[in-house]
Amino acid sequence: MKIVVIGGTGLIGSKVVAALGEQGHEAVAAAPSTGVNTLTGEGLAEVLRGASVVVDVSNSPSFEDSAVLDFFRTSTGNVLRAEADAGVRHHVALSVVGTDRLQESGYFRAKKAQEDLIRESGAPYSLVHATQFFEFAKGLADGVTEGDTVRLPDAMIQPLVSDDVAAAVVRAAVAAPVDGVVEVGGPEAFRLEEFIRTALDAARDPRKVVTDPEARYWGAELREDTLLPGPDATLGKVRFADWLARQR
Repeated sequence: MKIVVIGGTGLIGSKVVAALGEQGHEAVAAAPSTGVNTLTGEGLAEVLRGASVVVDVSNSPSFEDSAVLDFFRTSTGNVLRAEADAGVRHHVALSVVGTDRLQESGYFRAKKAQEDLIRESGAPYSLVHATQFFEFAKGLADGVTEGDTVRLPDAMIQPLVSDDVAAAVVRAAVAAPVDGVVEVGGPEAFRLEEFIRTALDAARDPRKVVTDPEARYWGAELREDTLLPGPDATLGKVRFADWLARQR
């Protein structure tokens, strides 16, 4: 089966392409570096010729509110139109647990706009909602650092390793469309402060990590469970401490 992976050269996309190839599928990475530009439509018709499934794990190069909204609206619209022309039978997109609960954030408003386009397109689809990745702990800390202090909301998070995210996307790609959402999260929940402090300590990063009731998460106010997956989520098996030990 030919499966085109939009964003197939990135962290998750490259893992998805490799795993699909190991299963015997014709997995094709689509990205600007491979001649496919979803913002302009360049190369889309050619790469989708003969494809049964499209997997979209791409992300905006800018998280500024208007730029990220334009990226997801334009890119997703172009891909969906090209898929319809090519007769693609299943659209799989990677999104984020809690997207609909984080609409104060420009980034998550853009992700919801992407999801809405997919739902309204009439194409068979599956949305994979994942929690935060272990690999992005430092980036999350960088986004809320003031001076030498990382200020975090008082909330829980259930992160997972990127390998488990890719595995969830692969499962969705080779299965029948669910025309809805499947969730994936990590095996353990942490307070945000604990998760970030543990990651920074492991990297010998001296920043101070504190819980601040006024702090926001990508511009959004959090409740205790905003970032947690639901009871039906598939949980990964790799524990954060074990992953950190492997990094060392």
